Amino acid sequence: MPSPEYQAVVAALPVGWPDPKDSIEVVREKFAEVGGGPLEADVRVEKTSLGGVAAAWVSTPESVKDRVLLHIHGGAFVSGSSEDFLSMAALLARLACARVAVFDYRVAPEHRFPAALDDCLAVYRGALETGLPAARIGLSGDSCGGGLAVSTLLRAREAGLPQPALCVGIGGWFDLTMQSEAARQPPGLDPFLDPEWIRCRGRDYVGPEGDLRDPLVSPVHADLRGLAPLFLQVGGLELTRDDAARLAERARAAGGEADCDLWPDMIHAFQILPGSIPEGLQARERMGAWIQQRIP
Repeated sequence: MPSPEYQAVVAALPVGWPDPKDSIEVVREKFAEVGGGPLEADVRVEKTSLGGVAAAWVSTPESVKDRVLLHIHGGAFVSGSSEDFLSMAALLARLACARVAVFDYRVAPEHRFPAALDDCLAVYRGALETGLPAARIGLSGDSCGGGLAVSTLLRAREAGLPQPALCVGIGGWFDLTMQSEAARQPPGLDPFLDPEWIRCRGRDYVGPEGDLRDPLVSPVHADLRGLAPLFLQVGGLELTRDDAARLAERARAAGGEADCDLWPDMIHAFQILPGSIPEGLQARERMGAWIQQRIP
């Protein structure tokens, strides 16, 4: 049974937020209304560039200098910036006791696939070029950024780069075709997600001639051999939960390590809902412990 705190927050969320009929401008306006947040006084932000991509290093007093996360922000491929996700990066820095880089990958539809993925790979390559060993670097991503994080592992493998220490997907989008059983659940159970809305954003990303089943777009369809360990945290009401479970299962079948951390009755982005929600706090603690175990 979800906590009273969680139920109160969810009851106050807007209905019909993900509308497939929305224009790109409206989608961006909606994200602007829910994104960002004030930073606590002990958060340090240092603007930088990694691989030619504008970025920001975010750290807290808990951050271990050479434990690094490269975080790929959400925003449905069409919205978001490093500035919008500084508070998310600070949360990750605190829970993982790490330095976190969040960066400005190019967004659609102005920049179609593979522009965003090219930028993600450039940032990872840039982090390696600073002298950080791959074993001290993790990738993470929320929502569409979770899918981009796994796709970055695939591109790194193609490029002959070492795999990072780990990859974390927070409510990640791993199959933009939205063909799973979970994607057919009654509308409104997850107020932040709608299957046709996700497909629309996917088409914004790949363009009219693109293929949503491309393994670099929907990595659940990829050859998953030789990838970094995966931690895929997802709510039990998310439309993408079956895709996370399938990705983890396929990664394990390919000889990898993968944990699908499913939280019953939770919606998309429950980890970062406002207020001190017990489920969100517990999920973040579990994620942080997993990261610290693999990057000691």
